[in-house]
Amino acid sequence: MDLQHRVAEAFSPLGALARTTPQFAPRQGQLDMALAVARTVEEGGVLVVEAGTGVGKTFAYLVPALLSGERVLLSTATKTLQDQLFGRDLPGLLQALGLVLRTALLKGRGSYLCLHRMRQARMGTPLAAAVLPVLAQIERWSQSTRTGDLAELSELDERSPLLPLVTSTRENCLGAQCPQFRACHVNLARREALAADVVVINHHVFFADLAVRESGMAELLPSARIAIFDEAHQFNETGVQFLGNHLGTGQLLDFARDVLAAGLQQARGLVAWHDVVFALERATRELRLVLGSMPAGTKLRWAGESPDGVSDDLWGEAIADVAASLRQAISALDTVTELAPDFVRLHERAVALAERTQQFAHPCASESVRWVDVGAQLRLTESPLDIASAVQARLLDGNGSASSKSWVFTSATLGDDERLTWFTERCGLPDAICLRVDSPFDYAAQATLYVPRQLPKPNDPAHSAQVAVFAADAVRNLGGRTMVLTTTLRALRAIGDSLQAAFADDPHIEVLVQGQWPKRQLMERLRQGASNGLPGCVLVASASFWEGVDVPGDSLQLVIIDKLPFPPPNDPVVEARTRRIESQGGSPFMDYFVPEAAVALKQGAGRLIRHESDQGMLVVCDTRLVTMGYGKRLRSALPPMRVLKTGDEFQQALAYLRTLTTASTTASL
Repeated sequence: MDLQHRVAEAFSPLGALARTTPQFAPRQGQLDMALAVARTVEEGGVLVVEAGTGVGKTFAYLVPALLSGERVLLSTATKTLQDQLFGRDLPGLLQALGLVLRTALLKGRGSYLCLHRMRQARMGTPLAAAVLPVLAQIERWSQSTRTGDLAELSELDERSPLLPLVTSTRENCLGAQCPQFRACHVNLARREALAADVVVINHHVFFADLAVRESGMAELLPSARIAIFDEAHQFNETGVQFLGNHLGTGQLLDFARDVLAAGLQQARGLVAWHDVVFALERATRELRLVLGSMPAGTKLRWAGESPDGVSDDLWGEAIADVAASLRQAISALDTVTELAPDFVRLHERAVALAERTQQFAHPCASESVRWVDVGAQLRLTESPLDIASAVQARLLDGNGSASSKSWVFTSATLGDDERLTWFTERCGLPDAICLRVDSPFDYAAQATLYVPRQLPKPNDPAHSAQVAVFAADAVRNLGGRTMVLTTTLRALRAIGDSLQAAFADDPHIEVLVQGQWPKRQLMERLRQGASNGLPGCVLVASASFWEGVDVPGDSLQLVIIDKLPFPPPNDPVVEARTRRIESQGGSPFMDYFVPEAAVALKQGAGRLIRHESDQGMLVVCDTRLVTMGYGKRLRSALPPMRVLKTGDEFQQALAYLRTLTTASTTASL
């Protein structure tokens, strides 16, 4: 029996999944996707699948991949999704299918405890009192963990300043010279991945290897004939981050700190370490001072010899000083590399930093864009505009052919046209087979869309304040159960502050704002809703909360989006992409801005309905969605929700959702 028949049998009403998997029900869309994946596995090539929410795309790609008997590489967008795929989906499906396969989880090195650096953490710069209990917790856990995966410490804040001190980077890892090399958790994870039939990675790990051969993928990828990328809508932007050149003043200062610590501990008196480090720190500070006092978050274009508004002479001199201080560090480290492995690694770091600095002293590469992120630190970046060339050259055969390998890319949002060009063009996959599978949800019955026409235009200074007033009224009527998604951090702060002030004395509503707690805790609280005596919950968030957030049930019934999510026009990357489209005779607005907004809007809307029984409302506080010609294209990208046209209809819909919640609460008592 060929693979497609075996897949069809597994998904049949009397098949393995129906017999063993609770709540499984045959869905035509899921079967269509699974059969398309099976054909690609059998024949090779590239398949791109947009699978709407509720299709069950995870099983649709896992079943044919596992039944194939081939070695499989699975990549997803985040470590959270990676853990879910490895810890829940794969074991359950292997059991359902009666398969015995060896699986492995491989993350980036920053996800694993570094035993060597953990022991050094108490020997270096004195730690703040607040982090000492956290370090003690990690030290205790290190005695029992097998994987060293810091995700096992569920209470560890991913924003903790201690994490860089107990994890390694490519720059500071000692490799085979490390005294803890045999027990190294990173190397253990890589060895297990090389021996496994199914390996679960994330896009960052994948591109880290393409960029610098860092993740261990150099040995892993060639041996896997099937590669599947879930949440593929992030594939291009993740690749752009890794395939560019980066130099941060924070990197330079961290390097200086490590040189001083190692020099004083292991080669005191052999080199004037304070002088070497002082020269680098001074040059780094001078580079930052050249830009003066600019607001944090500023992105400076850098099309000429220096960033916009910065003297070419001053900038060039500052870059030259950094390069000279790095050469001085290289010379100093040359004299002590035989004393300890730390000095060998520090020497390699110094050479790499010097090379990066030198690259930024030369003109930007063609088909790339260069800019400076300004904050307390500076981050110099040069990146390609997309990953098309890299995919063609490094994954395919240079002509767009996948050879005998099978590549599958899937997500709920990959474009707003049948050819999914938003994804395929920038990822260098023009000849991919494309499939769109609609969601099985009955959106017309389960969800409504409302655009409040009384709100100011989105460029009006009063817009965020009025959105907050509108949201507060809706939250009172609904009793929480709301997520407010903003397009900018400024709007996040304005709306978040207003809502927290509005409900400061209300014991029935709790308003949470992104950044207040770690993301994991915010999502756990939102899912709890008003259960167990807790007040109703509202979450105001931006950025990463537009996607990958799953809150099924009545804990989330209202999603409010403040503005249409167009790319910021003054962003250097956006500007460079715009110029390229213009040079090719296209329309930047219709060919770039509208498709970007359509995909992002669809992602945000996807937070609302997560299950066949969910009911909810999407509110877009931007009248352009119904007044501008391109609004029709954006609306067509959304699920086919029933559209509310008046404020009275909106209030009636809120009341209906409230009665559903009351009925659900009564039934559970």
